[in-house]
Parts: sequence; structure tokens; C-alpha cells
Amino acid sequence: MLKQNLQQKLLQKLSPQQIQFIKLLQVPTVSLDTRIKEELEENPALEDFSLTLSEPEEQYPDRDPDDDYNSSDNEGGEADEFNIDDYLQDDSVNDYGSRYDQNGDDEEDKKEMPIAIQSSFIENLQAQLDLLLLSDKDFMIGKQIIGSLDDDGYLRRPIMSLTDDLAFSANVLAEDEEVEDMLKVIQTFDPPGVAARTLQECLLIQLRKKDANDPIVKKAIVVVENYLDEFTRKHYDKLERSLNMNSNELRAVVGEILKLNPKPGDASEVNTKQLQVIPDFHITNNDGVLILTLNAKNAPELKVSRSYQEMFQHYDKASQKDKKLKEAVQFVKQKLDSAKWFIDAIKQRQQTLLKTMNAIMQYQYDFFLTGDDKNLRPMILKDIADKINMDISTVSRVANSKYVQTEHGTFLLKSFFSEAIQTESGEEVSNKEVKKILEEHIGKEDKRHPLADEKLTEILKDAGYNIARRTVAKYREQMNIPVARLRKEL
Repeated sequence: MLKQNLQQKLLQKLSPQQIQFIKLLQVPTVSLDTRIKEELEENPALEDFSLTLSEPEEQYPDRDPDDDYNSSDNEGGEADEFNIDDYLQDDSVNDYGSRYDQNGDDEEDKKEMPIAIQSSFIENLQAQLDLLLLSDKDFMIGKQIIGSLDDDGYLRRPIMSLTDDLAFSANVLAEDEEVEDMLKVIQTFDPPGVAARTLQECLLIQLRKKDANDPIVKKAIVVVENYLDEFTRKHYDKLERSLNMNSNELRAVVGEILKLNPKPGDASEVNTKQLQVIPDFHITNNDGVLILTLNAKNAPELKVSRSYQEMFQHYDKASQKDKKLKEAVQFVKQKLDSAKWFIDAIKQRQQTLLKTMNAIMQYQYDFFLTGDDKNLRPMILKDIADKINMDISTVSRVANSKYVQTEHGTFLLKSFFSEAIQTESGEEVSNKEVKKILEEHIGKEDKRHPLADEKLTEILKDAGYNIARRTVAKYREQMNIPVARLRKEL
């Protein structure tokens, strides 16, 4: 039986302009130029004004970002009718200027670091394989093994799977024993330990390449072969008893093992190009006054193409319009609208970045002056969102992907946000201050008797920080500091 119901729902949909702004806001500076180039290629009605200038002009005149933002759409709302003249090339004004000072960026800041061209980890192994006198079959097996290695240099695929891959993809029928034999050949390649299947095998390969007559090396092999679990857990007393060694001998053996590389692929891996960190903001200290500037890469000089505007006016004024002409008018208008939306999104992105960073700078003023983590105030996303009258999600998008360069280093904005902890005196401090104290005490501890979490909790309580042991353990883990037992040294 069919029923008809009348329901009323309240739905909130994002306009294409809002979606475009949100996506641009998340784009880091290093990728913004690529995104703009893509838009320039897709939309002929959009032009990069900087390419048409014959002489450099002042790019970023003083402007209060609050004025710009308040006059713009609310976080990328529906676009109203617009005057296309506002988006055409104007030789006298660049309305993208939004900085907190009028000094241009140093030329050195605009230069990008050159990237050295090196052989990748896989290419290095392949070159060693090419030097061997092998049959075609063994060469294909070796090539398959090298191509199956993980980035850290380990072979984690079963031999049977490699045999199947050779049969299906390379039409090479090989026995498991043949693949195993070729694997042993590749395990002799540099860097030592490559193509191992386990950590134990990786360490043993490296040790067996050392002087076989060295008694320390011999004992190190025994430890890795038979007592690797005790070694990794730092149960040194048990090792001394089991191997009948004194503390000096064990210290030498442990030192020999610690020299080995547990991840041989990482040593020469340059195959993955690391993302270069380009700061979105610069904060300079001018005699105790902080000055915030926006990286010039965040303020492109985009304008609507004048030729496209003239084309639109010509088509629109035509006395008679057939179907093709109407389609042409619609196409040109669509491109003009798209160019206008993109320019607005870039402009709004710039204003949002400046408003957010300025609020963070004012909130953490003492830290930016001194660079001391102990001067970081407790700050959550809501604190900044309330300060600039924006949504928490907007502040989060800025904080998670943008960097600021200061005289004390370059920081991800996210690192300035922290929870509050109350001291015995009732004062609220950042948990970063507590982490700093923990790090200092752990750094000064006697490594033969490292400080347990209970002892660290007592130290913090004596300093006025009433924190539970589980919280101390959580902070220690967040700083990637192992438990006391694993920090122990001989």
C-alpha cells in the first residue's frame, strides 16, 4: 500500500563558490601556484596580470584586512551581480594588497632551494644487478625482487607470490628455490641489509659482512640470532647471565649492534620528493614590535581578460542572435563568471589567512617575541574563531596546513594550539609548558637509571603541576619518548 507524506527538511548546501574557497583555503603555499596555473589553463578569461607588467610596482599597499573581509561575501556565499570593470586589468591599483607592513619580501625569501638530482634507492640496486653476469631468467627474477622491495629496503612479499608474479606478468616460469637463490644474491648488494625479510635477517646480513674473527662481532651475531627479543626490551641483566658476559663486554656488543641500520632503504632513498615547506607568513621583530607579512606567493595578480570582456559585449549587443551566437554568449559569460569567482576566492583566502594569523600572533605575542615554549598561552580553535568571528572549521583548515616563519624558526600554525592545565596557584598554563619541563628532565636523567612515569609525576607536582601519571604517560608518548626501560643505557 502506497502512502504519501509531506515532510519538511532544513538542508544546508554549499554553493560552488563556497566549495572553491574551502578547497583553496586548504591548499598550502607550495601548491597554490600549481592550482592557479591549472585554472589559467582551463579558463582563458582569467589572466595573470604580473605577466603583462613591464615595470615592477608596489604589490601590497597597506590595507586593513578587516575592512576587506567585512565587505566581501561571508565565507564564499552566493555571488551577486558584479561589475566586470572591477576585475579588469588596472595599471594603477592592485586590489590584492593585504599586508601589515609595506616593505616588500626580501628577494632571498622568494628564491627556491635547488633540488639535487640523485639516483634513487631502486635505481642504485638495479645498477648493481646490471653489473652481474646472469642468465636472462635470473636477471628477470632479480628485477622482480628489486621491484617488490618496500621503501625501507625490506622484502615483505612471500617467495611464492614473487614466483606467481613472474609467471603472470613476465611469462617467466621459475621455481621457489630459484627465486630464493637470487634473493641471496641481492642481499649482498649495498646498502648492507637490503632485501631482508625480517629485522633479524637484516641485522645478521650486516653483521656477517664484518670481520668474522672479531669476538665482539661473533657475540653480536649470537645475540641477534638467539636473544633479539631480550635485546630490544633491554633486558641486559638476562643477557649477561645467559651469555656469561660482564657489563663491559655487553656494552661493546650492544654498541656494535646499535651501529647497524635497521632500515637500509632509508639511507639512500630519494625517490620520494619531499614537500618543500614554504612559509605562508613572516613575523619579524622590530624593536619589540611584531610585524606580520603575507608571503607574496599567496597574493597572485589575477584579472579578467579584457579581450574576453570585449568579446562578450560584442556578442551581447548583436541585433540578431541565432542559436550558435546565443551559445557563444553563454560560453563567454560562463568563463567570465568563473574567472570572477576564482579571483574572489583567492582574495577571500588571502584575507582569511591574514585575519587568522594576526589573531594567533596577538594571542601568542610573548612567544613570538621570545621563542620560549613556556610563554605559549593555552589556546584552542574556538578562541581564535571567536576573536575573528569565523567558524571553527575555517580556523582549523588554516591551522592544519599553513606555516609561519619567525626569527625562532618555522612553525605549523597547529603547533600553537594547546590545552590548558591549572597549577596549584590556580594559574592556567599551556600543556606545552609541561611537555617542555618533561623533555628537560628526561634529557638530564641518568640513562643507567631513567626516570619512570611515577617519578616524573612527582617532579611535576613538586614544580606545582598537579597532573596524573596517565597524563604524564600521554604527553611522553606524544613527544615520541619511550618508557623508562627502553631509555636505559649501559
